[in-house]
Amino acid sequence: MFIRRFLIAIAASVVFAGPAFAQDKSILVASTTSTQDSGLFGHLLPMFKAKTGIDVRVVAQGTGQAIDTGRRGDADVVFVHAKAAEEKFLAEGFGVKRYPVMYNDFILVGPKGDPAAVKGSKDIVAALKALKGKGADFISRGDKSGTHQAELNLWKIAGIDIANDKGPWYKEIGQGMGAALNSASASNAYVLADRATWLSFKNKGDLVIAVEGDKRLFNQYGVILVNPEKHPSVKQELGQQFIDWLVSAEGQKAIADYKINGEQLFYPNASDPGA
Repeated sequence: MFIRRFLIAIAASVVFAGPAFAQDKSILVASTTSTQDSGLFGHLLPMFKAKTGIDVRVVAQGTGQAIDTGRRGDADVVFVHAKAAEEKFLAEGFGVKRYPVMYNDFILVGPKGDPAAVKGSKDIVAALKALKGKGADFISRGDKSGTHQAELNLWKIAGIDIANDKGPWYKEIGQGMGAALNSASASNAYVLADRATWLSFKNKGDLVIAVEGDKRLFNQYGVILVNPEKHPSVKQELGQQFIDWLVSAEGQKAIADYKINGEQLFYPNASDPGA
């Protein structure tokens, strides 16, 4: 386990700051590509380090992969957005407690020409039915991430068995949100994206928001300390300090203050016990 954690830390491209790994005042957080690609961590982590002296190394993965990283004990904290998967992680004893942190929403992005004629709709289910009916190109992350899980659930709600009903119009890339947006931009395809990554995305090309505002597009994030009883290598005290800061008034304000071109990307809601 020591070797795995060491290699993951190296992959995160952060230099250890201390004479030995055991003395290093740092934690490893397995999180989603959306929190990384949106620039949120670049905004939050310097504030947290200035307050606590703790370095946070982030491994950005799809939510499914991030939870698996925590399950193996190769991270101290898991910060993801798939509540059912998070609750399963807890039920299996791999996490200590889930804390709601913030939310944003998903949007359906597509080409300006709008071949599926869904632009301006607030009904994601009707939009997905139109995409399938017209065979409009769609990029799926296909990576077991929180966004991918949300996408699959939306197809299910629309009454479409995408595993059996997909055709050449449906393309799975097995990559993160930034790569999926790049693929959609390059091929003028539709894609389900989290709003934060979309707002920070520089290569929009002819892509625009096609569908937004449906309550079924809500996207909640939670944070969990990996259970040190399962994995004694977990830095319990340092990891809990990070969680406590995220859900504190200071951390929640820092999340709310993160904006791109004046637009807020995430909305803190740690005070909502049901989130």
